[in-house]
Amino acid sequence: MNRITAAGDYLMGLRRGRRRVPQLPAEIAPRTLEEAYQVQNAFVGRLLACYGGRLCGYKIACTSRIAQETLGVDTPLFGRLLTATSYPSGTTLSANDFLVRCAEVEFGFLIGQDMPTDRRYTVESVRPFIAAVVPALEIVDHRFEDWQQVGAPTLAADNAIHGAWIYGAPLTDWQQYDLARQATVLVVNGQQRFTGIGAAVLGHPLAALAWLANELPRHGLFLRQGDFVSTGLTTAIYLAQPGDHLQGDFGPLGQVEVRFTPA
Repeated sequence: MNRITAAGDYLMGLRRGRRRVPQLPAEIAPRTLEEAYQVQNAFVGRLLACYGGRLCGYKIACTSRIAQETLGVDTPLFGRLLTATSYPSGTTLSANDFLVRCAEVEFGFLIGQDMPTDRRYTVESVRPFIAAVVPALEIVDHRFEDWQQVGAPTLAADNAIHGAWIYGAPLTDWQQYDLARQATVLVVNGQQRFTGIGAAVLGHPLAALAWLANELPRHGLFLRQGDFVSTGLTTAIYLAQPGDHLQGDFGPLGQVEVRFTPA
């Protein structure tokens, strides 16, 4: 068994066994981001085999300067969205299905057409490929005692520590809004908890989307029609508790909400 296969098996074992560890074993931990994405592919394949469904897009992590400095990288990371862990707004999730319920208010996008890989994308040049803006909440979940200590390759290998994605109604008439200046709010149990803004995501949510469109071809991937993309947190992180009701409010762009069952 090679290191890539062994790491994919180990991560799946952590997920199914709900186990937490300080680090991946040194003999299988990915040493570079290139190797990390190979492990991610293996791990995601095991997730699909276990939970069914299909791939439905991408999540982007590490889109803030502070997060990148913490992990010692100068680039975001990406993971895969799966239909088995993507839910419409208003859903109720079992609190016990997560070791960590780290809630993030994120701009999502629905890709309207395949994005060619023979160009470099910018904030402006990605616009024609977007079918809709999607208000979203990501629930980050991980199996490490301290995620800040394991390093970017391990986090990328663990599908960028993705747990669940909750999506609101797609808005097709979005071009009139300045996404960088659009305020966001995380409401917890009816009380405003955190405020944010689109510019928190690499200066502009579309900058994160452009980064992904440019990065994926390096790994033999590209954005396809029908893919969803979640672009990274806009507010401070909230560690959701059993029984919490969370709402992400994007003003005129819409809202998205999720509940967690009591423990």
